[in-house]
Amino acid sequence: MNRNYLNIVGLAYRARKCVTGEDTIVQHIRNKNVKLVLIANDISEQTKKKYTDKCKTFHVPYIEVDDRVTLGNAIGKSERVAIAILDEGFATKLQSLLR
Repeated sequence: MNRNYLNIVGLAYRARKCVTGEDTIVQHIRNKNVKLVLIANDISEQTKKKYTDKCKTFHVPYIEVDDRVTLGNAIGKSERVAIAILDEGFATKLQSLLR
């Protein structure tokens, strides 16, 4: 997996173009503000199903990436199981790096 995407996630976080936290992400998906959801590959099946079902319902792309520690470190925080990208430019760049 291309690790350069972690730099873009960090930039998006510093630009305040992403959100974390289960309830916050789900609320932003419902409000159709989310352009891409990055999901850690080591989360529970129940949480993964919640995110993927919500993304499918609201037609939001999602990508399974590295573990929760790596995802959290990318934004300078502790473990994060998911990060929602709110900006179209960051989302497009991340998708091109991760596909």
